[in-house]
Amino acid sequence: MLNPRRAVLSILGAALGVGLSVTAVFAETTCRSDTVHLRGDWGTARFTVEVANNARDRARGLMGRPSMPMGSGMLFVYHRTGPLAFWMRNTLIPLDIIYMDETGTVVDIAHNAKPLDETALPSKKPGRYVLEINGGLARALGIQAGTELRHPAVLQHTAAWSCREPV
Repeated sequence: MLNPRRAVLSILGAALGVGLSVTAVFAETTCRSDTVHLRGDWGTARFTVEVANNARDRARGLMGRPSMPMGSGMLFVYHRTGPLAFWMRNTLIPLDIIYMDETGTVVDIAHNAKPLDETALPSKKPGRYVLEINGGLARALGIQAGTELRHPAVLQHTAAWSCREPV
């Protein structure tokens, strides 16, 4: 079934002589900074996220929060790919810590990280993005290595799942 919004944009684009570029712009605008999409052989999922893209926000993370709604999380964005390790100091809720490379592809997951534990949880491979979600959700959904992330922070020329592609 044709998406009514896309149909209107396509008709408008044809009338203005811009055709497919209007549809491409529509697809790109659906990629929002407060939302991540994940896809894999298991299916797809969407999470509402806070983005931690500077040293202060990354250091604070989800510390001190007594709960987090299901379907929410935090996306940590680093400006270069390298070794990453997280811990649960002052974090009160169990988390799944999902490590991704520069393409937004999952390379490792620390499942059900224990609240308040200061043991380092390093990724087995270099990473650039980390998504924290409620503990147990990654396994419940089937998220695993190879799963792809869609978010505007992932550089579009290297993204495994670009914001230019539809959800």
